Amino acid sequence: MEVLKVSANSKPNSVAGAIAGVIRDQKAVEVQAVGAGAANQAVKAIAIARGYLAPIGIDLICIPAFANIQIDGEERTAMKLICEQR
Repeated sequence: MEVLKVSANSKPNSVAGAIAGVIRDQKAVEVQAVGAGAANQAVKAIAIARGYLAPIGIDLICIPAFANIQIDGEERTAMKLICEQR
């Protein structure tokens, strides 16, 4: 499954386009965000992506979870938002 990493500076419309593109091709994508700002941008992007995919008959769902990841040798907790077609 492809992983898209979102930061607090990511543009939600751009991330939404990437999510929609991966969903069309692979049916599922994992969106990772570390921190409140990044999580906010990720959730906005998923909401926008639902709007992009609905007209072509794709119902996008999101399953939230946590993931432990390494950043600069330090272990951090990330929000893992698994998006897939229903």
